[in-house]
Amino acid sequence: MSWIVLVLSGVLEAVWATALGRSEGFTRLSPSITFGVALALSMGGLAFAMRDLPVGTAYAVWVGIGASLTVVYAMLTGQEPASALRLLLVAMIVAGVVGLKLTH
Repeated sequence: MSWIVLVLSGVLEAVWATALGRSEGFTRLSPSITFGVALALSMGGLAFAMRDLPVGTAYAVWVGIGASLTVVYAMLTGQEPASALRLLLVAMIVAGVVGLKLTH
């Protein structure tokens, strides 16, 4: 159960990171509210998962999922350039996350 919550919390990290960028310094209401809700849920899920998982592993997986999804979303929406090298580097982050799960 902790791993499922951790993965969902990582997804929410990508949501709050994207919403933070779109809030334009908290001057736009909807992205600012999305940021706050997703941040609270993401942190709460991370804290829950850390009750059963080692802190280093849980944090690395959470950040890896959030960072990977944020970059992929930005590339898909055209906010960041996509290239084979960038996709390879994101795949390496994902491989590291999977490796941490498999070695736990």
